[in-house]
Amino acid sequence: MYYVFILGTAGSGKTTMTKNLQDYLLDQEMDTAIINLDPAVEHLPYTPDFDVRDYVDAYEVMDNYQLGPNSALIASIDLILTRASEIKSDIDQIEANYVLIDTPGQIELFAYRETGRLISKLIRGNNKALGLFLFDSFLAKEARSFVSLLLLSSSIKFRLELPIINVLNKVDLLTDKELEQILGWGESAENLIDELGKVDEYSLELINLLIESLSSNLIPVSSEKGSGFDELYAEIQRVLAGGEDYLTEEPNPKL
Repeated sequence: MYYVFILGTAGSGKTTMTKNLQDYLLDQEMDTAIINLDPAVEHLPYTPDFDVRDYVDAYEVMDNYQLGPNSALIASIDLILTRASEIKSDIDQIEANYVLIDTPGQIELFAYRETGRLISKLIRGNNKALGLFLFDSFLAKEARSFVSLLLLSSSIKFRLELPIINVLNKVDLLTDKELEQILGWGESAENLIDELGKVDEYSLELINLLIESLSSNLIPVSSEKGSGFDELYAEIQRVLAGGEDYLTEEPNPKL
């Protein structure tokens, strides 16, 4: 079983990506399950195989503890750990080639808080896992926001101790010129620094390190149009299985 955590800022398209990636994998005849890890979501476009709302409801937490929406979500994630054994028992009943984990919009839960790391370890156990970090195309087309997204992705990689694949999501909202520019930033620190203009020496070194640390180039995907999923699947297989196709255990011809 391979575990794939779908991560990103609020509005980056995590839930839609989860649904469309499941559809793609099912089309490839892969058994696929979904874990909903967002205790505040109201509507889902898929039927989860495990739903954290069965254990903790963020709106009930908000009412019971007189909290605001963000504080209620943080408290809800903390409360999940109080029922860790029950949750682990339920998750262990899942049998699938791929388990996709749809995460909450508050990225700080996984970038900075210890609970995010503990929950991710609880879910994946000893199985192979990775994270897909979604770059929102609207944010990524501004150079300084692009650097901020790189920092968030690196922080999550360090915190969760997982390999991270960076995905440029919602590319259907970009012009061809914008898409080419963003992909160029991900390939070369020099391209990004040229766009930023004058930066101090510390920022220059940081940007170089961020680009060098990328395990792969940005993968452009449009969940709306269904494009980019062949490339995304190939990269997932490269990271998790050394490029071998899941079912045949033979080298994937798409790599």
